[in-house]
Formats: sequence, C-alpha cells, structure tokens
Amino acid sequence: MQTIRVELGARAYAIHIGEHLLSGAGLILPHLDLPKVAIVTNTTVAALYLQQLAEGLRAGGVDVISIVLEDGESYKNWATLNRIYDALIERRCDRKTTLIALGGGVVGDLAGFAAATYMRGIPFIQVPTTLLAQVDSSIGGKTGINHPLGKNMIGAFYQPRLVLADTAVLTSLPPRELSAGMAEVIKHGLIRDAAFFAWLEQNMEKLLACDPQALAHAVRRCCEIKAAVVAADERETGDRALLNFGHTFGHAIESGLGYGKWLHGEAVAAGMVMAADLSRRMGLIAPVDVDRIIALLKRARLPIAPPGIAPGLLLQLMGVDKKAEGGNLRFVLLDALGAASVRAGVPAALLQQALALAAA
Repeated sequence: MQTIRVELGARAYAIHIGEHLLSGAGLILPHLDLPKVAIVTNTTVAALYLQQLAEGLRAGGVDVISIVLEDGESYKNWATLNRIYDALIERRCDRKTTLIALGGGVVGDLAGFAAATYMRGIPFIQVPTTLLAQVDSSIGGKTGINHPLGKNMIGAFYQPRLVLADTAVLTSLPPRELSAGMAEVIKHGLIRDAAFFAWLEQNMEKLLACDPQALAHAVRRCCEIKAAVVAADERETGDRALLNFGHTFGHAIESGLGYGKWLHGEAVAAGMVMAADLSRRMGLIAPVDVDRIIALLKRARLPIAPPGIAPGLLLQLMGVDKKAEGGNLRFVLLDALGAASVRAGVPAALLQQALALAAA
C-alpha cells in the first residue's frame, strides 16, 4: 500500500492506494465518529463490492446502512439526491454518521454533496471503484449534481476524511469504463508532467491490460499531481482550474449529447483534442504535439471528436462554464506538453475554427 497526503491543514487526509484494500475495515475505523455508516453505491457496484465492504465493516463492529441508486450520469440530479436524504432521515442518521461513497464519479459526487448538506455536514469517505474516480473525482472535495443547462452547476467543496483506492477492483471495469478513466490519466500528464505523458506513451497497452504495476504507478502519479494542486488551491481560485483541461469543451459535449450518452472521460478526451487544437492555433504548441496527443488518445480507445454537434450549440453551452468570468470564456490551454495555463481573450475566429471540429 502507498499513501499520499492531501495537505489542507485541519482538513488534511490520506489517499491509500493498493490492492485488496476494500474488505479491511482497519483503514476506515479510525475515521468514524460513531460505529455507524451509510454506504451509498449503485446497482452495478453493489452487485460486485457492497457485501465485501459491508461485511468487513460489520466485522469491526460497525452498523451499516446501504443506499443503492440507479447507475448512470443521467441520475446525477435532485431526485436521486433526495433518495439519499430520505434514507438518511428514515434511518435516523445523525451528524456523527459517516457517509461512504462506493462507486465511480457519479456516486462520489452525489454522496459527497449529500454529506456536505445533510444536517449541514456529516463525515464522508470516498471508496472509488473506477479508474476515473481513483485518479480524479474522489480527490479534492468537489461534489455536486448536474442541472439540465449545465454539468456540475450545483454543488459544494467538501473534503472527504479518507480516500481508499483499491486498484484490484479496476480489473472488473468494462473496457469502455477503463478507457474513460484513461482520459483523466492522460490529462494529468498533459498539464503537469511531460515525463509521465511520455511514460504513458510507452505503457498504454499495459494499462489497458490492467497490469498491476502499471496501474499502481499511474494511479499514484495522478494522485500525487492532484493532491499537490488541491493543497495549493483548494477552491479553484488559481492553478486548480488547470485540472479542467479539456473540460470546458467536454462538459458542453456531455450536455449537448444528453447526459449519459457519452461517458465523462470520452467527452473530456474529445474536449482535450479541441483544447490542444486551439492551443496550436494560438501558437502555443506545435502540430507534432497535437499529433502525439491524438495518437495516445486513439491507443487508449477514446474518441477524438464529438459526433456532429453544431458549433453554435457548443458555444452556447460553454457559456455556463464555471471558469467564465463576467460572461467571458476562459480556457485551459497547453503552453507545452506538461505545462498548461488559463487564458482569457481567445480570438473568436480561432475559437470558431476549433469548434468546427465538433461538426466535422
């Protein structure tokens, strides 16, 4: 097991990374105020891992409540959030009940937002079961739900007490889910670590084959990068926005297609190509850099362009992006492979050329 710390003063917490961590309650017990937890999961993950986690906790003397939701991005909404509240109230959960998110990014975002708002805040632990959640969404305290007009527009910053990333569960992911997570892995290399990006170019096939050592290295490096960024800028007033590379385009793609049509990582992959293309058009990176990005995304079995969304619709949907200030769009662009910055004032003509990729 490897442990990385997210240094946030009194709210600092550990990310434990390793194989077969799910059934051991010993890592979780020290973080409980009372021996009572509510596990929030979905139908897919519950069939695979709910019993294993619950039995391990019960063996440690913990009272376990299970809240099983429907699976999918389309359920990341108020109605599903209220199902969590209903279960917590019906079972008389109080401020010392710990909420455990067992699942991918949708479960983590929903459970985290419920924890942030139920009785004005209860303890929260992340047990991510997808690659995307282990390397990205479970870390940093972003929680929330989607609105029909914009992804993740309603939520809160609320840090977990612990992140428990069991890399052994990644072998059960369908190939499409594994590839979707790989988009966020690639993103971390592009914005912060050129050497890691080059390592991904050398090891992509091992990662897709779920080689244990390769997966452990990729998860650890991404967690290191994200933990450092979050510790320096918890509430995204500066460099944390760099973690959204590809997301301004990607979130608009998800909204434009309808939530759940594409996985989040698939939309981010296409969004990263558009952001890289815009970076090239602005003279920040070379065409060969864009070619390397596209080649790696293809090897990761990811899309490199959205399927025929009108540029005007994309631009409209991007207008509600959380990085916009005063109605003006800001973009995370690449200054080089391994280095990114947030830029405003992108020339409209260049933006339109990048958006044209969506209609190709």
